[in-house]
Amino acid sequence: MSEALAKAPSADTSDQDIIYPGAVPFVVAHLACFAAIWTGVTAEAVGIAFVLYWLRMIGVTAGYHRYFAHRTYKTSRVGQFLIALLAQSSAQRGPIWWASVHRAHHKYSDTELDHHSPLHKGFLFSHMGWIFTERSGRPDYAAVSDLTQYPELVWLDRHEYAPAVALGVGVWWFAGWTGLVVGFLWSTVVLWHCTFFINSLAHVHGSQPYLTGDDSRNNWWLAVITCGEGWHNNHHAYQSSTRQGFRWYQLDLTYYVLRALSWTGLVRDLRSPPSEVVNNERRLGRLVVKQVARQLAETFPAERMAIQLRHAWEGHPTWPEIQQKLQAGAGHWRSHFQLPGLPTFDEIRRRAAERFPVPEVSLDEVAEHARQLVIQAVSVQILGDPNLATA
Repeated sequence: MSEALAKAPSADTSDQDIIYPGAVPFVVAHLACFAAIWTGVTAEAVGIAFVLYWLRMIGVTAGYHRYFAHRTYKTSRVGQFLIALLAQSSAQRGPIWWASVHRAHHKYSDTELDHHSPLHKGFLFSHMGWIFTERSGRPDYAAVSDLTQYPELVWLDRHEYAPAVALGVGVWWFAGWTGLVVGFLWSTVVLWHCTFFINSLAHVHGSQPYLTGDDSRNNWWLAVITCGEGWHNNHHAYQSSTRQGFRWYQLDLTYYVLRALSWTGLVRDLRSPPSEVVNNERRLGRLVVKQVARQLAETFPAERMAIQLRHAWEGHPTWPEIQQKLQAGAGHWRSHFQLPGLPTFDEIRRRAAERFPVPEVSLDEVAEHARQLVIQAVSVQILGDPNLATA
């Protein structure tokens, strides 16, 4: 892989500019769907579309996502090539590109470095605009060295649309222009958008039974149309699980298919989430605590609290002494020095419970870390020097 493709992601906004020539085939594919006005719509073509949609959705979810991106189960070298071939017939680029972008999504989920966060970039961009940016064309291939060691996968990744074109030609040969337009193009476009809904809608609408530090959500109807991917909050809570529908009533067609294939020996070592994860009994990870605490701290107006403190202390005989103490050792005073007007631990803890209503999880560590961040933010406003505030 080239050095340009191995660069780490950047928060530079110029990387988010849509490269419009790259979007032309995407737009043409959508417009070509209207050719059904002239080709007609037959029961055979609709049947082909139905089969191709579900077959390739399984390819994307079981292949690109649960195998290549997360390695949640094992298969043979021939098996992984065939899985890649099926998934790539969806015209969602190659397996290495897909896995690299998705791993970056989890690493930076719903931060400014996330490729497709509705929180930072808006719904439409997170749904499909991000695909045509400069950054999406050069993801961090160093993060998928476990995949780049296979020449056949590298070849597929370089010829990203070859399987889809071959499938389209095959459908045209079998069912003519109606089969191509309705059977292939309609199913491809619908497949695109249903896949994209996980990047956009699954971070906007749904429930959050697990505290993950991002906006991932469970959405049952997305789970239906994406063969189980709609249990997105579950997935973010335990990414190494092959099964994303943690509960018996959470439909996960992809897992059922993989489970059936495991009986034949074609795939093996499928992973399930441990009971302490499913039941929300596992202690929050360090990164989740930091992410949730940062989100919580940002709900408190540091600048306004700093102004109130300045007014309260202005002209006070001990104000120079207070400034001297702040500058002398911020790490010490944050633990012992009481600042009037700042939220107490209990107040922050209550807000945490309101903002993150997961009763099974203790938020004490989150509240304490958030309080330190609030005090630090206020001290930056007062001292005007972040280095003093974090000394």
